[in-house]
Amino acid sequence: MTLKNVVVFFLVVLGINCYAQEKRVADLKIQGNKKIKSSFVKKLIKIKVGAVLDSTILEEDIKRLKRLSSVSNASYEVLTSENKAYSVYYKLKENVTIIPAVSIYTSNDDEFAYRVGLYEYNLLGRNITLGGFYQNDIYSSYGINFRMPYLFSRRFGLALNHQNLTTEEPVFFTNSTADYKYNNKSLEVLGLYEFNARNRLELGINYFSEDYQYKSGTTSPSVPLELNVKKLLYKTIYVFNNLDYDYQYVSGFKSRFNFQFVTSTSEKLPEFIIGWNDFNYFLRVGKRGNWASRMRIGFSSNAESPFAPFSVDNNLNIRGVGNTIDRGTGVIVLNTEYRHTLVEKEWFVLQSNTFIDAGSWRNPGGDFGDFSKSENIRIHPGIGLRFMHKSIFNATFRIDYGLGITNGDTQGFVFGIGQYF
Repeated sequence: MTLKNVVVFFLVVLGINCYAQEKRVADLKIQGNKKIKSSFVKKLIKIKVGAVLDSTILEEDIKRLKRLSSVSNASYEVLTSENKAYSVYYKLKENVTIIPAVSIYTSNDDEFAYRVGLYEYNLLGRNITLGGFYQNDIYSSYGINFRMPYLFSRRFGLALNHQNLTTEEPVFFTNSTADYKYNNKSLEVLGLYEFNARNRLELGINYFSEDYQYKSGTTSPSVPLELNVKKLLYKTIYVFNNLDYDYQYVSGFKSRFNFQFVTSTSEKLPEFIIGWNDFNYFLRVGKRGNWASRMRIGFSSNAESPFAPFSVDNNLNIRGVGNTIDRGTGVIVLNTEYRHTLVEKEWFVLQSNTFIDAGSWRNPGGDFGDFSKSENIRIHPGIGLRFMHKSIFNATFRIDYGLGITNGDTQGFVFGIGQYF
């Protein structure tokens, strides 16, 4: 035997020996699931039978499973037998996923609006969302939503959304306003793609119509009393999600970037671009505390139009400010709050909430200096409570009271299902 053959022989033997010594998964079981399909979970996770046992992959799988709407918590266990075969057990605690959706908001000028809905977040045991809502905000509205993020594979999915939304919207002039009845009827299709457990992309198109009908207030020759425009919206959403959940506690960072290009059939509502990014940061504080913050930075085409896309709104960004009290073509908003667990039982949690919502807007046609103008700045501190069920997805009933300390001192309650952000 030549020296070359001896070397090859020993390399082969060494490789076989190293392969045999690697910790490999001989068996994989999903436990604790009743409605969630085990086949769905196995398609979603990275660990597979025959793969090398890697604790970092196991941890990543668990973090990903805990983000599913159908899972309230998850853990893993690794057991070994006499022949050194490793069995991996993923243990799930399921959420109840057929739940109502409720939002109620008021302000000190006697505004009252609500939205109620019903959603199934784990249809067919495969994390499919199907549901709809009814809204009454002076006028009646409705919406229907379908989302199947793993329709084609563990990476590709699809979402369909339809809404017929009617509200009373203020149109802002230099020193006065007018009220319009506004209707938005739309149909949206989105393609969903996951690069990995932390990064995903959504691409889609939305066909919609906007209808404005004058009701009362100031008029202007340059602003029509009636307007009906058909539009196409092209959408891109990129999400980085590194959040880790432990029931009511959240830690980590999440970023969501949304960019849209909107075409139009009317010069009164010309085509425009709009983009914004939500930055979320969560930090555990001691055993019972959770600090949560969201910053939104957004800009759109800076047309001098009373129909600017960013709004100052009770239920979106500033608690207690009122229902669409201003509009702009740029926005900077910071929501920060401290959540403290007051009572925790096996299934129930009561949290207190102390928050500050602050934001500023760029006026339509304005410049970056608008952000520092006192009339554009809103600061609303407040307090609230959270009543939470630990095994029902998104079953957090919230009530917040925000009190304005700038520009008018508006105040009001905001009720809803789910954390504010």
